[in-house]
Amino acid sequence: QALGADTPFTMLSGSEIYSLEMSRTEALSQGFRRSIGVRIKEETEIIEGEVVEIQIDKPASGSGEKRGKLTLKTTEMETIYDLGAKMIEGLQKEKVQAGDVITIDKASGKISKLGRSFTRARDYDAMGSSTKFVQCPEGELQKRKEVVHTVSLHEMDVINSRAQGFLALFAGDTGEIKPEIREQIDQ
Repeated sequence: QALGADTPFTMLSGSEIYSLEMSRTEALSQGFRRSIGVRIKEETEIIEGEVVEIQIDKPASGSGEKRGKLTLKTTEMETIYDLGAKMIEGLQKEKVQAGDVITIDKASGKISKLGRSFTRARDYDAMGSSTKFVQCPEGELQKRKEVVHTVSLHEMDVINSRAQGFLALFAGDTGEIKPEIREQIDQ
């Protein structure tokens, strides 16, 4: 584990290999493949800025689609975005309010709250100790960001072995994986 958090490490005991509901060869090869990591670099487009204002208009009838506007700024620019129902839901789920610094992944629409802006640090007297203050982002609102994912060969095997492989990864129900799938991933 001294190699770092991104380095996959697997510890197996002899009793695990003999007690699993799969062959010993399969248990060992799964152990090896859990310990081999692959780094996947991905470049995504994000919108990053400090929230100046959020306006959400709810229909008077109570039913219908919510609409809204989000004003974001950086040190150099300020822009108003029109919001759809899904984005409004995401902003409410993250509890985003004016003064927060957020990033929005353009491809997935995922909203991440980075913290509160230093300029709003004195707006409230009472703040939790977990409140993190960050600088107002510089430059353009829309940026390209490189994200690196570390995935083990075993995780790739499981995801490709079933129709719901991604869910099997979380359930821990991996079972035996066909050698053909392993060969396909090795390519």
